[in-house]
Amino acid sequence: MRFTSEQRHDDGVLERSFTLGDIPGILWTPAAAPAPLILLGHPGGLRAMHPRLSGRAHQAAAAGYASATIELPGSGDRPRSVSADQARADLRAALTAGEPVTDDIIDRLVLPLVDAAVPEWQAALDALLPLPELRGPVGYSGGVISIGVRLAVVEPRVSAALLFAGSFVPRAIFDEARQLTIPLLVLLQWDDEGNDRRMALNLFDALGSTEKTLHANLGGHTGVPAFEGDDGNRFFARHLK
Repeated sequence: MRFTSEQRHDDGVLERSFTLGDIPGILWTPAAAPAPLILLGHPGGLRAMHPRLSGRAHQAAAAGYASATIELPGSGDRPRSVSADQARADLRAALTAGEPVTDDIIDRLVLPLVDAAVPEWQAALDALLPLPELRGPVGYSGGVISIGVRLAVVEPRVSAALLFAGSFVPRAIFDEARQLTIPLLVLLQWDDEGNDRRMALNLFDALGSTEKTLHANLGGHTGVPAFEGDDGNRFFARHLK
């Protein structure tokens, strides 16, 4: 891992960009160290997502957490995937036509992304946790929910997860969800355009953890209420501190 830039913000948070091989990432650390680490999941496009990710990171830092994120495969400046682009086009066509989104489309779009992204998140943990300003345990917060589920199943360093519902989920991920045992908080935007609310509720039902909570709020994809950040910090306080 190589740090490429840094900026100290007025609230004392240090924001550093890094590269892990050819994978771009960002690390935010609070003034008080060492701090537990929260991995910030997102749907891809690190530069476009930066304002929202930075807001989440600063809110977490105010509660004493460091945050880190990396760019997803096939997003941002990383090489595009022809097969993923075709699956995404098929998804948009089905939604525009008011047709059902088939399992084939969902599998082609999501499963290769999960297979590629989860080992990269694990490699990021390998590089980040030895830093003296960071410590475990680790939390995961955000989407893509299928990535969060797989990572929580296979990575023992992740002790709690706040999952953003609203993505299309392959049937294979439902099977993996039943293996989960860590504490979970799931956020669902009730009016999330272009996503399947029933699928999100079915996935919550499938999650195997005995401690799981669902927060459902009215509004579209980007309308998550600000107070959910505070609730998320309280959730992580119970499990990361």
